[in-house]
Amino acid sequence: MDKLDNKVTSAFEGKVVRKDLLHRIKKGTNVPTFVLEFLLARYCASDEPEEIQAGMEAVLETLNDNYVRPNEANAAQSRVATKGRHRFIDKVHVNYVEKDRRHWAALENFDSRRVAIGEKFYRDNERLLQGGLWAEVTIAYNDIEEDDYAFFVEELRPIQLSRFDFERYCESSQDFDRDEWLDVILRSVGLEPRELSQRVKFHFIARLAPLVESNFNFIELGPRGTGKSYFYSEFTPYSTLISGGQATKATLFYNVQRRKIGLVGFWDTVAFDEVGGIKIKDPDTIQIMKDFMANGRFSRGVEVIAQASMAYVGNLDLSVEQIVNSEVHDLFQPLPKEFDLAIQDRFACYLPGWELPKNSSEFLTDHYGFITDYLAEAFHYQFKHTNRYEEVSSRIRLGDAVEGRDEKGIKKMVCAFLKILHPHGRPNDAEFDEYVAYAVEQRRRIKEQMNKRKTDDEFALINLSYYRSDGQEVVVYCPESKDALATQEPSRRNIHTEAEEYESLKPERQLEVENENASAGEKSGEDRGSVQADTANDSAAVEKHFTIQYGDTGYSYESILLPYLKGARRVEIDDPYIRVNHQVHNFVRFCEAVLKAPTIRSIVLTTSYDAETKIKEISEKLDELKQSLLELDVELKVHVNENLHDREIRIDNGWIIKIGRGLDFYQKPDLWYGIGSHDLSMRPCLETKVDIYQNDG
Repeated sequence: MDKLDNKVTSAFEGKVVRKDLLHRIKKGTNVPTFVLEFLLARYCASDEPEEIQAGMEAVLETLNDNYVRPNEANAAQSRVATKGRHRFIDKVHVNYVEKDRRHWAALENFDSRRVAIGEKFYRDNERLLQGGLWAEVTIAYNDIEEDDYAFFVEELRPIQLSRFDFERYCESSQDFDRDEWLDVILRSVGLEPRELSQRVKFHFIARLAPLVESNFNFIELGPRGTGKSYFYSEFTPYSTLISGGQATKATLFYNVQRRKIGLVGFWDTVAFDEVGGIKIKDPDTIQIMKDFMANGRFSRGVEVIAQASMAYVGNLDLSVEQIVNSEVHDLFQPLPKEFDLAIQDRFACYLPGWELPKNSSEFLTDHYGFITDYLAEAFHYQFKHTNRYEEVSSRIRLGDAVEGRDEKGIKKMVCAFLKILHPHGRPNDAEFDEYVAYAVEQRRRIKEQMNKRKTDDEFALINLSYYRSDGQEVVVYCPESKDALATQEPSRRNIHTEAEEYESLKPERQLEVENENASAGEKSGEDRGSVQADTANDSAAVEKHFTIQYGDTGYSYESILLPYLKGARRVEIDDPYIRVNHQVHNFVRFCEAVLKAPTIRSIVLTTSYDAETKIKEISEKLDELKQSLLELDVELKVHVNENLHDREIRIDNGWIIKIGRGLDFYQKPDLWYGIGSHDLSMRPCLETKVDIYQNDG
């Protein structure tokens, strides 16, 4: 133990743990960090090697006996039913179910959503009702057949803190100067500060900024293997990490059909890993994201206000030196094309990930740091209940080049540093100047890249500055681009010269240029639904009447439907034959085709059943489809009409499509693993007539 160890163990007795023990045990388990540290604090609260070794064995034994892995849920439930009771380590949620008029507990890895629980448990542990709580929980088996539940909570002991004393946290932190407290925070996240420069220390503190400052927009791009996503996936239970995939407005912001707020309403920080791989197909998602990043609010039929910060992390494939000296590339290159200048301008901090060291054991600490859950609680409290913006505004002086969004981003960055490094009070002038200089640099990095992309001088004021406490103005530069002419003075296209060149062209050539530009504009504006109809028919939305001959290929639901879905919000389909498996599969494919139109919000199916139809089985399949569509903010309604015979598709923009055989106009494949078994456009058809016309009404 060094001097800082003695100091922190004395001031925060019972709230700290030796971090090298965590590193040793973490490598062999897939358990959240704060759960491991809870067990380490219980069994390894000693400096004696023998006691520590015995404690480590006790931790591993506890995990082996009590931690439920997601693929072991059935075995865990069987163990309770056989033994009568068993103690588990799991995350417990408690939800009030209005239909049942009672509370039910839900255990994540035990995989049961209907566990009976007594009032005393959620009364004494409020977080059970607010996002859930990791706990040691004894689940017992209920033998009474008349009851509508098989399991109930017999005992519950929180692993996460059920109460947090912020005043005590602030009071104890006063015993440390700024640099000591900075080192304590770094050791708490597992790093050894003696191996890091002051600048790199500040980079790691900046990674924590979205966890303490609400509505803080953060981006870090850099090489692989620097631990960019750890802070949002392992460090705190108040952050969620989205790893690639599709980001929808229903998932992120608000699901209109369910009337339920998305991730931004439940988490302090919503982080996007591998941001370059995010797929955002609906332009509405980007517009809502812009509104939310600007002021923490958006409207989707209802006005929604939320505090979540947004963090984006990803990889740079080119060297930074190449990028800053290139006239073509910029440091925002990995972002999806939908992340335009308006999104970029809303970032408060661009952390230079290329300056952080790669993950290595030499940077890991073997000293004491806060139990992760304790520090996460401190950050969560500050995120929800403290505001340092007025304090920063009263002290900071920024130069003339600093514009509106620059000022807001810089101030919020300084606020985050004050919350993390000075929870108990005010920094001195020298420390405050350090934070301002650092925050100005992070904002300048954003401004430089936008200026490089813009063809005019909208973002040309890149020489951001601040006034030190002694009154001297300081212009701040980014070290990687200070001497890069391509970044400091990017070339501009002269729009006036282009106009003069256009005027000098012959009239017929001017017409060709206009047509080329129009075609390019149409191509760039394609939305989801850009699937091309591989048929001999014209894809324009015009009235059509044709026959699909027996054995024809090249017809898919997309090729027939898509030209007529422009601006549509509701599609109604009458088809009496959605009765057997392959017909339900056809309907799923039909829904997938409809979803290529970004404006669709409702699909209505009217069908019928006969005596041989397995109604329960078909209903379960359609219920699965209904839930899947809800996640994409599309409502499916299913009606039954026993007298239904006609087949028809009605679109609320006025178009009607009649296919004589309904959706089932494909031949059954001879080989289920042959060509055409999955791509319907390559599958031979049955003969059917198709009539497409507009409703006169």
